[in-house]
Amino acid sequence: MKIFGFVLILAGIFMLFSNNLSFTTKENVVDAGPIQINANKKHEVNWPSYAGGAVLAAGVILVVISKKK
Repeated sequence: MKIFGFVLILAGIFMLFSNNLSFTTKENVVDAGPIQINANKKHEVNWPSYAGGAVLAAGVILVVISKKK
């Protein structure tokens, strides 16, 4: 429980300073026998600023609760 709280704290800090995450995947466009055509497709995940604060707060609460036990 304590480790998960620390992971949430790190994720919350990352989310506060960065409001999106982008990554690229390769997708097959044409696959006709020996001929293959691939395309790079860019994906982007956005989240609001307050989401980072909420994740950070949840992590802090988990760490505090696990210390009380």
